[in-house]
Amino acid sequence: MSGTAREWLAAASVASGVMGLCPEHGYAAMLLAADGLAPGPSDAASDALLAAAEGRAAGRLAGRAPEELPEISAWRDAYRAFGAKPQRTRPSVEALLRRLDAGLPRVDRITDAYNAVSVAHLLPVGGEDRAAYRGPARLVRAAGGEDFDTMENGLPAAGHPDPGEVVWRDDAGVTCRRWNWRQCVRTRITTATTSAVFILDGLGPGIAALHEAAGELQETLAALSPGALFARRLLSPPRPVR
Repeated sequence: MSGTAREWLAAASVASGVMGLCPEHGYAAMLLAADGLAPGPSDAASDALLAAAEGRAAGRLAGRAPEELPEISAWRDAYRAFGAKPQRTRPSVEALLRRLDAGLPRVDRITDAYNAVSVAHLLPVGGEDRAAYRGPARLVRAAGGEDFDTMENGLPAAGHPDPGEVVWRDDAGVTCRRWNWRQCVRTRITTATTSAVFILDGLGPGIAALHEAAGELQETLAALSPGALFARRLLSPPRPVR
């Protein structure tokens, strides 16, 4: 990573080919950069955030399955458009919603904060260690040979996206596969992360929630990390010509 947060955000992009997958829904991404975070393991404050978000999400579901919500249904359509099977590789927000009954995982202070915003606003939200990035974030359709470092059976493993798969990437490889399904090891948030970027994915009805959700996430992180500095950018690529 080099340059200021605003310079880094200005270089982020969404490839035009991604928009062709969901012309009926529309897509936008809110990127929130944060510096000076106070990381650490889950604590009483982050547990309270998740507990409150679990209650809000349960109210939004009102006994329905996650895929019955228009926000989740739109993501399932987008996954199918690039060949993924959402019953097997679920959008991140759906995967979290399906864990509500058992309770959301408590991971670390920063991850807990963005997971809380994700389920409360029905948006896929990912957090990455910005210091581990090599170049800016780009949402593209994969060629298929890009590197993706992951874990299998508890051991480091090398993977690759499918050709045409939607991925977030930087100069070194894929940082998140299948739009928002699984993040790589290299840029994941840890209990040592002080500089991060949070990607809030808005599709169809979820686009309207991006500004409110990003504002809530910023307020939450500021409360957990007094003195942290923030910058954000909305990536709203043009619709493809039909």
